[in-house]
Order: sequence, then structure tokens, then C-alpha cells
Amino acid sequence: MHYVKAKGILSAKNGMNLYRGCSHGCIYCDSRSKCYHMEHEFEDIEIKENAIELLEIALKHKRKKCMIGTGAMTDPYIPLEMELGHIRKAMALVCEYGHGFTVITKSSRILRDIDLLKKINDTTKCVVQMTMTTYDEELCRKIEPNVSTTRERFEVLKELHGAGIPAVVWLSPILPFINDTEENILGILDYCARAEVYGVICFGMGLTLRDGNREYFYRQLDRSFPGMKEKYIRKYGDQYMIESPNSRKLMALFHEICRQNEMLHDNAQIFAYLNTFEEKYAGRQLSIFDL
Repeated sequence: MHYVKAKGILSAKNGMNLYRGCSHGCIYCDSRSKCYHMEHEFEDIEIKENAIELLEIALKHKRKKCMIGTGAMTDPYIPLEMELGHIRKAMALVCEYGHGFTVITKSSRILRDIDLLKKINDTTKCVVQMTMTTYDEELCRKIEPNVSTTRERFEVLKELHGAGIPAVVWLSPILPFINDTEENILGILDYCARAEVYGVICFGMGLTLRDGNREYFYRQLDRSFPGMKEKYIRKYGDQYMIESPNSRKLMALFHEICRQNEMLHDNAQIFAYLNTFEEKYAGRQLSIFDL
């Protein structure tokens, strides 16, 4: 790990990344792409040493309450977080200044902070976003080696639901010839339905490969799926969008199962929900009669 001083912490859309780089080792990670200009080894985590100070200044000067998000580039619940506690400090500030909060993770470590997640959700809105890629636990260990398995994430989702904290699942990515099967989609959606998630985001049955993450992905295919890299090169060349040959059939199945289980599956509606700040009073949402 190494430390840097950041000039700012919140993006124009109120997102933040307290860390840069990751130790989860997911073979498909888009954050390794060269376009993000990460000038250090990906596993050498960059820590913004003044992030919490900058966040407090930003929140203090916000003219309107809003949703604060994290996890888009780096999962905040890497092992190092358990030592440093930056995300917990950030959540405490979000709570103190009365903003909403949403976080994307693949880790059961988030349960360490369930007290703060619940406290935020009791007064405004807190939504946990959980990525789920493969129902098969053995396959999960191959493509996401250093993170909670899908079954463990399912247990987290159930616990969040029991605490009244809404959750959204990202069904992504789907790797052609690896996890692009009906069994996989049905298994993940069964977990989602049983955990009563608010909605499931899916941009299609496939993945994206850019310069940087493509090379890493192919090295990992050579390691864990001999011969698969050559199959990808023959089928897709240097394409950015890598779509499963089963995409149309799997997307139809995805939408049908979501409809049957009354899980929101329109990406635009889910993002509108994630970005909409809500305030509650005395255990209920504010209405016009409270103003």
C-alpha cells in the first residue's frame, strides 16, 4: 500500500473512491483498464490519506442533501479496510450530515458496518449494491478468488433484508463459454428472490474488455481455463463488447424470472432509485403535510 494526498474526494455525481487498486483478484476487472490511468501496481493499494477530511468539508458545504456513493472503481471492503476503517469513518460522516448512502461490494465484510447502514437508512436512505456473477461456488473461486463466494453474499443479502436495508444486485459480468448458462442465471436470481432484493441490474449477458483489463483477463484464462483465450480471440478479436452467444435467450429468461418474483429489472428505474435522496421522520417518509 502507499499514501497520496487527494485534491478532492466527491465526483460531480457525488461518488467517491477512498482507495485505488484492489486485492480481490477478479479475473474480469474493468478497473485495470489503461484508460483509468492507474500509475501503480493494481494490488499496491493507493490510500487517500486526507479523504475523510475532504469528505467532511464537502458534506458540510453541500447545499442540498443527496445520495453519496462508493465502490464504482474499487470495492471499499478490501481486507485493508478492516485495518484502516476509512469507509466506516466516511459512513459516520454521511450519517452525521444527514445524507443518503449507497455502496457497491462483493464482500461480507460489509456486515461489520451494519449498525451504521441501518442508522443511515432509519433517517434517510441506504442501499447496498452487491455484485453476483456465478452461482457455482467452485467457479466463483476461480473467477473471483479473494472475495466472498456467491453463497456468502446471499447470506449477507438476507441479513440486510432482515435489518430493513434495501439491496440491489448487479448480475454481471457473464463470461461467454464459462458462466453463460441458464443454470447460472436461474441460481443467482433464485438467491435474489429469496433475499427479497429491491432490483437486479443487468446490462446484458457478456462483459467488456479494454486495453489493460483484456491482457489480465487473458492471462487468467490461460491459468484457469486452458484453451479458452484462443476461443475468445477467434470469436471476438479485439472487440470491446463481448456478448455471449446465448445472450438473447438468457436476457429473456432474466426478465421473465424477475417479473415472476416482482423484482425491479429496468436499469433506468433502478438507477433513478439509487440516485434519489429520501428523508424520513419519526420512522416514516416525509410527506407534503410534514413541510
